[in-house]
Amino acid sequence: MASVNVSIRRVSILGSTGSVGRNTVSLVEAEPERYAVEALTANGNVELLADQAKRLRAKFAVVADERRYRALKEALSGTGIEAAAGPEALVEAAMHPADWVMAAIVGAAGLASTLAAVRRGALVALANKETLVCAGAMVTAEVKRCGARLLPADSEHNAIFQVFDDDRRHAIERIILTASGGPFRERSLAEMERMTPEQAVAHPNWRMGAKISVDSATMMNKGLEVIEAHYLFDLPSERIDVVVHPQSVVHGMVCYRDGSVLAQLGSPDMRTPIASTLGWPDRIAAPSPRLDFATLERLTFEPPDPQRFPALRIARAALADGGTAPTVLNAANEVAVAAFLERRIGFLDIAQAVERTLDALPARPVADLEDVVATDLEAREVAGGFIRQAQPALAAAT
Repeated sequence: MASVNVSIRRVSILGSTGSVGRNTVSLVEAEPERYAVEALTANGNVELLADQAKRLRAKFAVVADERRYRALKEALSGTGIEAAAGPEALVEAAMHPADWVMAAIVGAAGLASTLAAVRRGALVALANKETLVCAGAMVTAEVKRCGARLLPADSEHNAIFQVFDDDRRHAIERIILTASGGPFRERSLAEMERMTPEQAVAHPNWRMGAKISVDSATMMNKGLEVIEAHYLFDLPSERIDVVVHPQSVVHGMVCYRDGSVLAQLGSPDMRTPIASTLGWPDRIAAPSPRLDFATLERLTFEPPDPQRFPALRIARAALADGGTAPTVLNAANEVAVAAFLERRIGFLDIAQAVERTLDALPARPVADLEDVVATDLEAREVAGGFIRQAQPALAAAT
């Protein structure tokens, strides 16, 4: 039988040691003949980064924490893999000549490297929603200018991407993002006030990092996803719905003007949306569990509760205000989530700190990337001040 020629795709994975990154690595390792790995990056997990780089025979490995450079260099000694560290090295990794780049660095820290990959005209699998939240207009303008392509890697946006008929967007009425509801979907406000970081990160369906898991528990992740969807699909907020779907089987839907609703379904496994982007425009194999419709007892949907989960309302308001407001929203949320995980504030204080920061920093136009960075730093400082005020009250309550 004649052999089949498979074109090799050069790939880089920014954030290879996180949840999305590890799943991406597993897909690349499953078919090593299809891929050549250019660059891998991590925040501080040098041991795993070095192991991945050696297994995948990467050309370049970067640790964001400059204090860990010596450890990375020693771990890669004799391999021929170049080691580097720091924010500028992250951008350098994104500039390596990869056809496809996984942007999976958590938070605003991933903005500069993602933008660098975009400006190189790469296929960018976007798992870092904060990039579009902080600088959506700027990033999408650069995508058009540089001939890049954004491939949504978040499960919900990837689901929409798969059933969104861009050639007939005039026929699309709205899109629907689904939310699991997180671990506190049925908890009262009084119960949520006492929830611990351990309870918040215990997601019922998905295996995710701590920050993203807390965002799911507050439903801020859906607020961030509404903003991301606005830029990805060029739709206003009022045409982007959110419904709670506890089973996490339906990941997204597109409603057309003839009454048809096209949905993407799958098991709650990040390897499915990642594989969708890694193989795009083709489809590649992924080891995700297959749905067995005969055993699915029911699929339920309900509206999100705005009283218990105000983060969605806060995020929509930031999108409506525009300018720097989404950047402030994201920065304040990152600071507040970190404080909660460190037990410095309570669970309900997260949304309160974000809203107070937005009130303190009115929206203004965004000029450039430096403006985004400056706004991000200012918002973190203001949010930190509100959190320090909340700490005595928390200590008194406990």
